[in-house]
Amino acid sequence: MTDLTDLTIAGALEGLERGDFTAVELARAYLDAMAARRDLNAYITEVPDVALEQAAASDTRRKKGTAGPLEGIPLAVKDMFCTRGLRTTAASRILGDFTPPYESTVTQKLLDAGAVFLGKTNQDEFAMGSSNTTSAFGPAVNPWSRETPLTPGGSSGGSAAAVAARLALGATGTDTGGSIRQPAAFTGIVGVKPTYGRCSRWGIVAFASSLDQAGPFARTVEDAALLLQVMSGHDPKDSTSADRPVPDFPADLRECVKGLRVGVPRQYRVDGMPAEIDALWERGAQWLRDAGAHVVEVSLPHTHYALPVYYIINPAEASSNLARYDGMRYGARVEGADLLETYCRTRGQGFGAEVKRRILVGTYVLSSGYYDAYYAKAQKVRRLILNDFAKAFEACDVLLTPTTPGPAFAIGEKEDDPVTMYLNDVFTVTANLAGLPGVSVPAGLSAGGLPLGLQVIGRAWDEATMLRVARALETAAGFTLPRF
Repeated sequence: MTDLTDLTIAGALEGLERGDFTAVELARAYLDAMAARRDLNAYITEVPDVALEQAAASDTRRKKGTAGPLEGIPLAVKDMFCTRGLRTTAASRILGDFTPPYESTVTQKLLDAGAVFLGKTNQDEFAMGSSNTTSAFGPAVNPWSRETPLTPGGSSGGSAAAVAARLALGATGTDTGGSIRQPAAFTGIVGVKPTYGRCSRWGIVAFASSLDQAGPFARTVEDAALLLQVMSGHDPKDSTSADRPVPDFPADLRECVKGLRVGVPRQYRVDGMPAEIDALWERGAQWLRDAGAHVVEVSLPHTHYALPVYYIINPAEASSNLARYDGMRYGARVEGADLLETYCRTRGQGFGAEVKRRILVGTYVLSSGYYDAYYAKAQKVRRLILNDFAKAFEACDVLLTPTTPGPAFAIGEKEDDPVTMYLNDVFTVTANLAGLPGVSVPAGLSAGGLPLGLQVIGRAWDEATMLRVARALETAAGFTLPRF
C-alpha cells in the first residue's frame, strides 16, 4: 500500500471516501512519523490519544454519510491557537501549562469540518521572530538541514517543518509580517496569508492586532485552498472579522490565468539581492507569460518605508497586548516581596529576550512625547503604502515578487543582529500593513540545493485570483518536495 504520508489532502480525502484506508489508519501513520522525527522539534505538544479518538469519530461519521469537507484529515495547529482542553503556550514560559476552556474560531471550524488534530506546533515566542529560535521550547529544525541545522523560518516554523517533513497533512499558522509565507518558502511548501478579516482572530493569542491573520500551510495550492475554504468566514465574536461571502476557492483553481495582468513592483529589486533570487523572479514572470498572462512593471514608491513602519506598529501593539501577562490571572507567576516585585519577576523571567525587546520598543513609541513622532507618523505612512497598492492594482490583477531575500540560514546565524533578522521580512510585511492576501509557492532551488519561493499578492478579498496564479506557478515550476 502507498505510504499514507505521501498523500496530499485532496488525495487522502479521495482514499478515505473510497475506503482504501480509515481515518484511524491515516492518523496512526502520521503519529508514527512524528515519533520518528522528534529531532525536528516541530511539535511542542503531541496529542496522540486525542488524535486517535477524533479519527475514530471521523470514521463513524463517514459510515453514517455525514462526512465533513476535511473528514479524517490529520492537521497540526500552531501553538498560538487556543484549543479547548489542550495546552496552549505561544512558546512562552509565561503561559506555563495554560489549558484554555474554549476553542478558537478557526480551529473549531476545522474540527467541525472533520479534521483530526495531531498536536500543537513550535513557533517563535508569541510569534515574535523570523527563525523559530525565540521559542522557550528550543528551535524547530528545517527538514532540509544537512550537516548544519537550518531554521524553518518563523514565526510559524514548527507548522512549516511538520508539513514539509510529512508530520501533518496540513497546518495552521499566523502571519503578522510574513510568518506563514517566509517559513513556507524556507521549507518548500505552500503558505497562505488571507486578507485581513477573512479568518477570525478570536481565540488566537494576540500579538499585533491590526496585522495578525490566520492562514494555512499545505504541500500543494489545491490543499491550501481546501483548508482556507474551511478556515474562512465571518465571526460575530471578532470585531475585525468581515461579514463577506467566502468564495469556492478549490473550484476557482480550475480557471486559467490567460489575460490576467501580473504586476512586478520595481521597488522590490532591493540592493544586494542575490542573483539567484532575481533570476527566479524573472523565471516566474516568464512562466506566467507562457500561461497567457500579461506582465507589467508597477510602482510602489513607499516600499522602502515598510520595514521601519512595521517595526514601530508591530512592537507598539505587542506592548499593549502583552500587558495582560502579569501573573495575576493565569499562566506563570513568580512571587516577590510585594505586588510590584511580583509583576517584575513574573514578566522578567516569563518573557524571552526578543519579546522584552519589542515590549520596550513598543512602550517607548507609545509614550508621551514620542507617540506623535513615531506611532502616529507610522500610521500615516501605512496609509500611503495602502494607497500605493490601490494605485498599482489599477494596472494589474496580482503582484509577483520573491518571498524571501534568500534561502534558509543556519540556526543561530543572525541571532546577534536583530536588524539583519528583521530584513527577512522585507518582501512580506507590506501585505500585512495593507491587509492584503499573499501566498508563497515553492518555485526552485538555490545554488546550495535549498528551496526558494515566489510570492503572489492579491487584491483585498480576491484570494481566488491570487490562488489561480499560484497554481499556474506551481504547475510550471514542477517542484517536488523530497522525502526527508
